[in-house]
Amino acid sequence: MEPPENYSTSTSFAVPLEDAQKIILRWDSTASEEARERMIFGGDRQEVDLYLQAVDEIQKSMSSTSISPPSSHHHDEDSNSNKVNSAIQIAMARLEDEFRNILINHTSPVEVDSLFIPDHAPAPASSLNHNTSSVGSSSEFDQEEVGGGDHVDALDPIQRADSSNSSASYRSTSSIREIDLIPQEAVADLQSIAKRMVSAGYFRECIQVYGSVRKSAVDASFRRLGIEKLSIGDIQRLEWEALETKIRRWIRAAKVCVRILFASEKKLCEEIFYGIGTAIDDACFMETVKGPAIQLFNFAEAISISRRSPEKMFKILDLHDALMDLSPDIEVVFESKSADSIRVQAAEILSRLAEAARGILSEFESAVLREPSRVPVPGGTIHPLTRYVMNYISLISDYKQTLIGLIMSKPSTGSRYSGDPTTPDMEFTELEGKTPLALHLIWIIVILQFNLEGKSKHYKDASLAHLFIMNNVHYIVQKIKGSPELREMIGDDYLRKLTGKFRQAATSYQRATWVSVLYCLRDEGLHVSGSFSSGVSKSALRERFKTFNAMFEDVHRTQATWLIPDSQLREELRISISEKLIPAYRSFLGRFRSHIESGKHPENYIKYSVEDLESAVLDFFEGSPASQHLRRRSQ
Repeated sequence: MEPPENYSTSTSFAVPLEDAQKIILRWDSTASEEARERMIFGGDRQEVDLYLQAVDEIQKSMSSTSISPPSSHHHDEDSNSNKVNSAIQIAMARLEDEFRNILINHTSPVEVDSLFIPDHAPAPASSLNHNTSSVGSSSEFDQEEVGGGDHVDALDPIQRADSSNSSASYRSTSSIREIDLIPQEAVADLQSIAKRMVSAGYFRECIQVYGSVRKSAVDASFRRLGIEKLSIGDIQRLEWEALETKIRRWIRAAKVCVRILFASEKKLCEEIFYGIGTAIDDACFMETVKGPAIQLFNFAEAISISRRSPEKMFKILDLHDALMDLSPDIEVVFESKSADSIRVQAAEILSRLAEAARGILSEFESAVLREPSRVPVPGGTIHPLTRYVMNYISLISDYKQTLIGLIMSKPSTGSRYSGDPTTPDMEFTELEGKTPLALHLIWIIVILQFNLEGKSKHYKDASLAHLFIMNNVHYIVQKIKGSPELREMIGDDYLRKLTGKFRQAATSYQRATWVSVLYCLRDEGLHVSGSFSSGVSKSALRERFKTFNAMFEDVHRTQATWLIPDSQLREELRISISEKLIPAYRSFLGRFRSHIESGKHPENYIKYSVEDLESAVLDFFEGSPASQHLRRRSQ
């Protein structure tokens, strides 16, 4: 790094020692009203050069005094040495004030809004260092989000997928964007003061002044970014909903802090202490940002060690992704030995977030297996557990790139929960070659089905139990088909198996409901022998019609209140019922109608036309009582 252009070398002339001492004393703010009210660096540049030259002369005199041989004028030299020492102390106190004043005057709050730029817009050249480029990710710098808009998710799934699948450069530090925190002229003045304070042994004072002013500036930026001063305990006591909002804001703020604010503070330290010593610019940088950096990362640490629960999974993964994305930048910004603790803290948090995500997924499987609700859902519709689990694993599939890396343990085939009598029997033979994450997701679906089978047994009506299984497995299939990521992981083989399962449940429902109804429309038992008879027992036929009517009415009344939420599935099942029922009824009516109509009160037995039944089937599975009783055929 080159020294700033305006760096004042002040080598044009030398100031005699006596004059130098006078200049120093003239600016002694403890002795002069004028010196107290005016700042040297706020005035004439010649006056600045003259003062710096006086300081240089005093320092040169000190070093020559310390190495001069013994002299007969010992007393004079002691007196002279005291004057020089006194002058250097006055000078250093003065330079410390000037240093502080320049810093304060040129430390203005960073305009937070200007830091949030989309990745396709080039950053202004003036705000970039020669080796940096504009911020790498876009929606994370959504300024509305920082101010208080909480409606956008922290990492959009599409963006997450894009960044995960891109080339290795997405891990590079091209996202660091240094900005000029202080004008270059002021940097040059600060450098000229720092050089003299450090060479006089006042580097600790210099660092303290620098750190206190710049840390206040960082704190002000933190407040504007919405980063609160919360202890780990405070964070863990917050309701999860409130934390979700804070996590979204933290992710955006952390990226600004590391990539822009901290990086720019580091650049400023390097410029001011250029050529004075790496250890000193490191010390100044850490004096400024160590407290804020710890405050920043304590938030992520609190989340990483908080109690695990399924709803936290996705925000934990968002945090993990954000921190993983920031890791190369953290390595660059906090590269020095004195910044070890920051790098270590960030790495440990990343590791704990990964562990938390793995633990939550395992606990989620167990929770699905043991979800205890025993009250049947009305109408055999989709159980809330099914919706919750499938929405959950659809979201998991959005984080595929992250989770594939995190989940290395493969589910043990066969009995996952050894010794548990309720463990479903599952063969994994068709699932060879699947990633551990895919196996986790399939296993969750297997245990969800197992739980649903248990819940179906709480229905007193076997037909409704089959309808419940059909609805729920169909919903599982539709959710898998609706997510390309999930479908790819689950695979078509297992999807076919699931499709077969809900079709089997539909067949079982039809068998349980309609076999006995259709049994009424058989010929057996209606024919009698005898010369005066038509060959058909009218009383048996009347009884058969009455039984059919009563059974159909009962099924109609009951099953209109059952629900198939998916309109296509509902229509398919109605068609399937009609294809069996309507031809059988039409044929039965055709063969036996005349026998009833030739007798008394035929309307008591043939209550419904074929059209009545066709219309009645349309009432099935709507989830509410049929709007009217079965329509009677027109007389």
